Amino acid sequence: MIAVSTGGPITLKKLFADMPPLNAAVVIILHIQPGMDRLVAKGLAAVASMPVSVAEHGEFLERGRIYLAPGGCHLTLEGNRRIMLHEGPRVNFVQPAADVAMKSLGRPFMGKIVGVVLTGMGNDGAAGIYHIKEIGGTTIAQDRKTSAIYSMPNSALQTGAVDFVFSPDKICWKIVELMNEGAN
Repeated sequence: MIAVSTGGPITLKKLFADMPPLNAAVVIILHIQPGMDRLVAKGLAAVASMPVSVAEHGEFLERGRIYLAPGGCHLTLEGNRRIMLHEGPRVNFVQPAADVAMKSLGRPFMGKIVGVVLTGMGNDGAAGIYHIKEIGGTTIAQDRKTSAIYSMPNSALQTGAVDFVFSPDKICWKIVELMNEGAN
């Protein structure tokens, strides 16, 4: 699961431009207004090796796909597999909020969970990263040098729950490495 805000579309394109298809689903929580989500998904689909779509209520995650949370509502995952969209108040001043999505994850019975916080203003994603680490996931934050705004990655780092700090190109390959561990 990826949390991102200011500078997000450009950073996401850098992250996914060289990433091969994964045997995993990727969920992106980008702080975005309703109506802009489809444009961002379309732009990301132009560079990604996996299909990209705006997440829909009730759909089940499929491996090898990228899901972008729609603007104007929160996204949670029921049983780590089913997308649920919720109206409700903003969290961390944003909607969708990464903390809401990340904190909906449960300890996986099988498979892996990777949480990533990329560039952005505020502290959304910090509590979520802490939660992901607590349930046995791997956590990654974008480095200061490549972040348009370092507030979100820095807030995640301050939790003490971040395993790796990298640039988007190195985050790409770390995700590939993590998803390929133990796969034969």
